Amino acid sequence: MTSIDRSIRVRVITILAMFAPVATACESRDRVADKAPIVTATLPSVPADKERSATEPVAGLSARLAAIDGAVRRWRGASDLRTAHAAAEEARNLVVGPAGPYYGDADRDGIITGASNVGLLPGIAGQAALTQWGQGACIDRDVLGGSWREPARRWSVLAAAIKGWSRSNNTFPSLPSHPQRVVGWATLTLSTEQLKTAREYAGHAQLHVNVARAALARCKG
Repeated sequence: MTSIDRSIRVRVITILAMFAPVATACESRDRVADKAPIVTATLPSVPADKERSATEPVAGLSARLAAIDGAVRRWRGASDLRTAHAAAEEARNLVVGPAGPYYGDADRDGIITGASNVGLLPGIAGQAALTQWGQGACIDRDVLGGSWREPARRWSVLAAAIKGWSRSNNTFPSLPSHPQRVVGWATLTLSTEQLKTAREYAGHAQLHVNVARAALARCKG
């Protein structure tokens, strides 16, 4: 081997030695990268129905109470018994809904006045209602009147109060739900043939509608 060949060989070895640490480092980083877990961040999805405003159920409750208020005012201001009966039927149907007791064409005029798909209060078997537990302490107290875990029992208590009512024994104050008291006064109205009496009962019903609407206003405020 000539001196020139030896010189070239030394230079090649020197160059390779310079790049060896770099190559080793790169290979090391590649191996670490291969072994590193891939972490992805997933944002929680929001169901479409959850994107709606939380005030929607309360808005529906507000509209229903306003409709009941309108019916009671027509009942109270009726100029004839037929109008009073129709308005009392409307108020009662709006409270109980199709899954509740007393729903239907009570005055037998061929029309279900106050027809709806859902009641203000839960159905006999616990069917959904516009009023739900947890919408506010004032609503729980004055509109629902406490727990509805046993809806059939709650409605049976109303039935007993209506049956036991008399001029000398007003049983309705025992009902914690003010809308249920409206149903009580409406039921008595539908059984009377006296316009004066019907309008008197409407006055009582109005008081309970006012309490329910005031409860909603307090909770919304």
